[in-house]
Amino acid sequence: MRAFLFPGQGSQAVGMGVALAEASGAARDVFAEVDEALGQNLFRLMREGPEDELKLTENAQPAIMAHAVAVFVSLTREGGVDLKKAAQFVAGHSLGEYSALCAAGSFKLASTAKLLKIRGQAMQAAVPVGVGAMAALLGADVELARKIAGAAAQGEVCEVANDNDPSQVVLSGHAAAIERAIAMAKEMGAKRAVQLPVSAPFHCTLMQPAADAMADALSYEVLNAPAVPLYANVTAQPTSDPDTIRNQLVEQVTGMVRWRKSIANMAAAGTQDFVELGGKVLGPMVKRIAPEAKVTSVVTIEDIESLAKEIH
Repeated sequence: MRAFLFPGQGSQAVGMGVALAEASGAARDVFAEVDEALGQNLFRLMREGPEDELKLTENAQPAIMAHAVAVFVSLTREGGVDLKKAAQFVAGHSLGEYSALCAAGSFKLASTAKLLKIRGQAMQAAVPVGVGAMAALLGADVELARKIAGAAAQGEVCEVANDNDPSQVVLSGHAAAIERAIAMAKEMGAKRAVQLPVSAPFHCTLMQPAADAMADALSYEVLNAPAVPLYANVTAQPTSDPDTIRNQLVEQVTGMVRWRKSIANMAAAGTQDFVELGGKVLGPMVKRIAPEAKVTSVVTIEDIESLAKEIH
């Protein structure tokens, strides 16, 4: 059994998608459609930068999705791969859940781009720059991370945002609480703690205004059942029901990304082959969660052709 995975924020880089667009008409079509949907030249920003502008949440989110979906569309349209036959599940890390749903036919590409633009703007607007922060705890599991967060909160928000793999958990909340968590992490048993270069504290209760904005935006969108079940971030369980998915996308804004459990559950369900489309971020996490699994990262046209051959 195989699952297609889609990366989240942090996998953006100036130059992303350029070589792919030169090699694949399907990829060019995806980038052009996203540009048209957003009324902005996002692909030029992906191609040329500047990097600080690409890193802005409202640009990074649709850019990462466009790149991952361009890889997927090149694989299906030009590589002749049928999602239903090729994979049993899809999943995405945070914003990657939207890429996964677009690939699985739940959202049209233009709608996905617009939703992620709104999501990025709403997340940025929810908390003024400097008020919130995030930190990765390395060499800590989710139980230890919860203890550290509890000790550091001191009346402020400090919560587990991402349970990524057995050795990496991310905290999110008020900047001062995150600083306290970083200071006390080592003596409480973590190997080390690193502040993340993000502009907002994602996946914690401070994001409630963004969750409200997404509930509103999603209420107007047609959401079809995905071609294969989606393993949802907030439950780490598979679902194909459109109303459930819609609610989970709202919950996901303030909720914890249960990535470790999602991969572990997919592996337990018989998935031995994990394919990351459009990035090289999730593969190492998957290996730490399911060491026996086969992991492939597909980014270049050569990667796409090689996977298409393997699937056929």
